[in-house]
Amino acid sequence: MAATQSTMLPLGTLAPDFYLPDTISGNAFNLQDLRGEQGTLILFICNHCPFVLHVKTQLIAIAQHYAPLGISSIAISANDIINYPQDAPHKMHAMMADWGNPFAAYLYDETQQVAKAYQAACTPDFYLFDKNLRCVYRGRLDAATPSNQEVSDGADLRVAMQALLAGENAPQQQIPSIGCNIKWKA
Repeated sequence: MAATQSTMLPLGTLAPDFYLPDTISGNAFNLQDLRGEQGTLILFICNHCPFVLHVKTQLIAIAQHYAPLGISSIAISANDIINYPQDAPHKMHAMMADWGNPFAAYLYDETQQVAKAYQAACTPDFYLFDKNLRCVYRGRLDAATPSNQEVSDGADLRVAMQALLAGENAPQQQIPSIGCNIKWKA
């Protein structure tokens, strides 16, 4: 398992739009369909990544906690499913059923163009946008990784989400996320 850091999309960047199929509902959505009233969290994840699985409980808890507060959480997988069939859409659907469908959608980015537009590099990779869809946070969930065995508490992302809801700036220091590299097509 090679660890890859996120590339840290510039703060203030307007969220790139998309139109992708949702593996939960079977419908296709764009960003406007799924955005939150107060903010939008875009997270690039995949089914098999040990970094994602290590923080699963916090991913679910954060999505469920902040949805009623107006922050929508949208998960996207962009992995090459030819070489990584465990990340195929039907398996994404099954994983979300197991997780209790915590996200507004779990989208499949088959062309990988959305991941490239967001400059996503790893799973998990987090991007928090304000109500105007401007990036206010990009970085890690917390300090937990499979190798350090720290308990995931979502502290870094939660601080940024609370600041957004309070009308305050996210912390200036934002540490890159770390995880498995996105499995790019050849």
